[in-house]
Amino acid sequence: MRYINELREGENVVEHYLCKSRQSMKGRTGKTYLSLKLQDKTGTIDAKVWDLNRDIQNFSENMFIKVDAVVTSFNNELQLNVKRIRRSMEGEYDPADFVPCTEKNIDEMYQQLLNFIGTIQNPYLKKLLEKIFYEHPRISREFKYHSAAKAMHHGFRGGLVEHTLSVTQTCDFLAPRYKYANRDLLIAAAMLHDAGKVMELSDFPVNDYTDEGQLLGHIYIGAQLVSETAAQIDGFPEELKYLLQHCILSHHGEYEFGSPKLPSILEAFLLHEADNMDAKAQMIIEMLDADSTQGSWVGYNRMLQRNIRKSDFEK
Repeated sequence: MRYINELREGENVVEHYLCKSRQSMKGRTGKTYLSLKLQDKTGTIDAKVWDLNRDIQNFSENMFIKVDAVVTSFNNELQLNVKRIRRSMEGEYDPADFVPCTEKNIDEMYQQLLNFIGTIQNPYLKKLLEKIFYEHPRISREFKYHSAAKAMHHGFRGGLVEHTLSVTQTCDFLAPRYKYANRDLLIAAAMLHDAGKVMELSDFPVNDYTDEGQLLGHIYIGAQLVSETAAQIDGFPEELKYLLQHCILSHHGEYEFGSPKLPSILEAFLLHEADNMDAKAQMIIEMLDADSTQGSWVGYNRMLQRNIRKSDFEK
């Protein structure tokens, strides 16, 4: 298997990849070409099919395909110039080669996350977390294997638990450092802030938005999860439910980033900052991991709207 992170400019590659997206485009001259995004477990790469001839057989998104292509460079990023495509046949590929996965131990991370439940003093929040992480028919089975995003950050198997654990650990660090911060509320919110992504995104190798995800989104799904679970716990305080829901509803921080509410309590603000920091740091890490250019500057990140540089220096 010739993995995407091993490709080098100028070489010819004949390999199987997962077609994550396929778009028919028009060039400046009006000629139609295909713009593809191909994936294996090491990452994704853009591919272009400039000549739509009989060597380009019929295929669709989320299908395994075999390509014959030349590795080129465009705007300092590698790209494939594809000459031939056909559908991959059963037995020609191992599906595990196309599922990007965390480098960390998924079971260990998930156990570390679950250990936080035992540190919660509030009986209602503790019971709520237990019911969701131990009893929920999907979250109890799928959470630790899920991705945290389609593409932006932690878009790999185990990405959701890696991101959630990091945010929860950061919130645990922050809680005692800020007067008035309620640790139990903050930890519960950190553990649940992205739980809705289990329903928002499909499993690998597709890892794409479900109908529920497209129509509702993980923020609404997560807030509803809290409401439905709290209703199963006798005496769960309404005010506590609203505070926890508010943390989830506001964790993106700004309306323009999909947050239906702005953080209005200290715990919601701290959660947003922890979530934002982990997501953006991971964007840079993934960009550095995928870098194959010479020199210190690795290119422009469209989400962060800036050029990214390695922090290497001569001692």
